[in-house]
Amino acid sequence: MKIKVGLLYGGKSAEHQVSLQTALAVIKALDTNKFDIHPIYISDKGEWIRGAKLQEPAANVAALQFKEGGTAVSPVALNQDLFPSKTDNEHEQIDVVFPLLHGPNGEDGTVQGMLELLNIPYVGNGVLASAAGMDKVIMKNLFAQAGLEQAKYVSFIKNDWKKSPEKAYETVEQELGYPCFVKPANLGSSVGISKCKDRESLVKAFDEAFNYDRKIIIEEGIIGREIEIGVIGNDEPICSAVGEVAPKKEFYDYNSKYLDGDTDMMIPAQVTEEEYALIKDLAIKSFKAIDGSGLVRADFFLTEDGRALINEVNTMPGFTPYSMFPLLWKHAGVEYPELIEKLVELALERHEGKQQIKHTF
Repeated sequence: MKIKVGLLYGGKSAEHQVSLQTALAVIKALDTNKFDIHPIYISDKGEWIRGAKLQEPAANVAALQFKEGGTAVSPVALNQDLFPSKTDNEHEQIDVVFPLLHGPNGEDGTVQGMLELLNIPYVGNGVLASAAGMDKVIMKNLFAQAGLEQAKYVSFIKNDWKKSPEKAYETVEQELGYPCFVKPANLGSSVGISKCKDRESLVKAFDEAFNYDRKIIIEEGIIGREIEIGVIGNDEPICSAVGEVAPKKEFYDYNSKYLDGDTDMMIPAQVTEEEYALIKDLAIKSFKAIDGSGLVRADFFLTEDGRALINEVNTMPGFTPYSMFPLLWKHAGVEYPELIEKLVELALERHEGKQQIKHTF
């Protein structure tokens, strides 16, 4: 029996187009001898549209944006056993959902919580890890609790900043100094991030970041190499090779990641055996600090004196064949189709384990 995989992509976040690119890549890589592919598109307005089972790979991103021919569904209809639909009988029950969603309303625990309530297995991190991994402030608080070394940071809520913007700017200058980075707390793909070198750029950066979130985080600038490593697993996570990001611009922004290719990715990164062992150990600690499952990409700053400072974990990292996470695993001997299959296996394994837990006395 083939495994019926529901690919969930699109979404209302600013990373809608990134999600479409990821979905197209996964569809082309899935082994159709093992999997039936059921596309589920979420429009930028939040409408869920389930397409027919794919008989052949989609030709392009446009083919995945169902405007006609798809059936608008309620998300709860994904579990036909719990919520049988009289108007959607042609759709089969899905065995496992692969959420290929980036940003809020997808990567932040909301969809994961819905799938938990529907009792549907899904690829990737659970509700807590997804929410913590999306909120950079909560994530860094957990890292601090776990004893992981990281850059100094402060955060602000938009309402508090509006009441006293000068006090906010002064706090940044006193606690962190320049240069520093201003980021929306709940967004990925480097959207809304600015590097600040003085008060003028700091003021502009606050305005920019608050366009995307009600909470922002400001981090001190760290002089060091940007090192990334992949982690997959559930209770016994393992690590990939390490890679290095060397942006040709000021920093690794959205354009560098997805549009102009103005970044060098070096895989494997040139690190010593001791540095690699340290990064692997810290990556697994960061994975466990958020109670991760499935996959994360852990990002570090490696300083000249050999310290590795955790920057963040990404619970749904870029996932095209040319993204850092799959390339790290490719270098470790795991090809893209095999990686996808392994993540589906981990999802089913985790779900089976949860079914064995007693919920009544």
